[in-house]
Amino acid sequence: MAGISEAAGGRQDHLLLYATLGLLLLGLTSVFTSSTVMAMAQFQDPYYFIKRQCFYALLGLGFLYGASRIPYQYWKPLVYPILLLSLISLLLVFVPGIGAKVRGAARWLKLGPLTLQPSEFAKLALVIFLAYSLARKQEKMKYFAIGFLPHMLVAGLFIALILKEPDFGTAVTLALLTFIMLLVGGTRVTYIFFAGLAGLILGTLAVLRDPKKFARILSFLDPWKHGQDVGYQLKQSLLAIGSGGLIGVGPGQSRAKLFYLPDAHTDFILAIYSEEFGLVGVLLLLALFTLVTIRGLRLSLRAPDAFGSYLALGLTLIISLQAAINMGVVTGILPTKGLSLPFLSYGGSNLLTNLLAVGILLNISRQVRQPAAAAGRLAGAAAVAAPGEPRV
Repeated sequence: MAGISEAAGGRQDHLLLYATLGLLLLGLTSVFTSSTVMAMAQFQDPYYFIKRQCFYALLGLGFLYGASRIPYQYWKPLVYPILLLSLISLLLVFVPGIGAKVRGAARWLKLGPLTLQPSEFAKLALVIFLAYSLARKQEKMKYFAIGFLPHMLVAGLFIALILKEPDFGTAVTLALLTFIMLLVGGTRVTYIFFAGLAGLILGTLAVLRDPKKFARILSFLDPWKHGQDVGYQLKQSLLAIGSGGLIGVGPGQSRAKLFYLPDAHTDFILAIYSEEFGLVGVLLLLALFTLVTIRGLRLSLRAPDAFGSYLALGLTLIISLQAAINMGVVTGILPTKGLSLPFLSYGGSNLLTNLLAVGILLNISRQVRQPAAAAGRLAGAAAVAAPGEPRV
């Protein structure tokens, strides 16, 4: 492990770190400006939500720093304990007295003063498992019983439990993440195609049988027609985004947050951000998310081993897929579903998970061989091989 320790002291990806810190700063600002009115009405404290978010941000930065210093190879022997712990936590949300329900959804665990959402950490657990398994089975990924079925059974179990909560947005994110990692890992495209087709059919049947889900599809197709009932949230979101114009109405000046837009500081925080910071602010946000995605995918291509490569891909997808889906929902490109915007939406579990993911990515970047360093090692090896030749 001496080589790992030496490599872990290398240069980390500063662009990835700065982009993450930029998103975190924008997130804290947005949570504060979008939540003061609701916090005052519910808790008689305008700083209630921002104080809690700042606590999770500081804790998350500690996670980021710690993960950036721990060699990512150390996660390998912890794969199955992490997977089992995540599975148990997903089951505990249904236990009365331990699990907490909000609006009929059992998604949270109450641990003293803390409220955690196990489905967020399940994404991290599944990515570590897939990275470990794909790296081990590289030569056998074409086989159905080895490269496809075991991974789908594990992912399917997690997705089924999350759907039962219910949390459709996170379940879709996990399914897409699994399909992409399996495709990159070498699984046959036909297996993924038929699995995706089966999931699409089952999802369509579920929507048709559930009046609430079917109403969301109707509101997605024409939010203005259903703007006073099922399309109200999307309509208010689009009005807020349109009101922002080029440079926005200014921080704290949003009108949509005055109880017009539900979930203004959580799932639909992008609408408030767009209203207050305008198109310029949205372009800055998109640039930061794009930078995180590009740097993460770059690390996947340059990681020292297969495990690091798959791990970097999965961790990047945790952030980029969720951001893309949330933005699609808020702007009316995708049907409405509950899903946080990474680093911006209020919520401790999502913030902790994303900062931990970036910390692991930073450690992978510390172990990527720099071209100059590699050239130096080659020159040293050549000098040792030919000690009698004159040095240049």
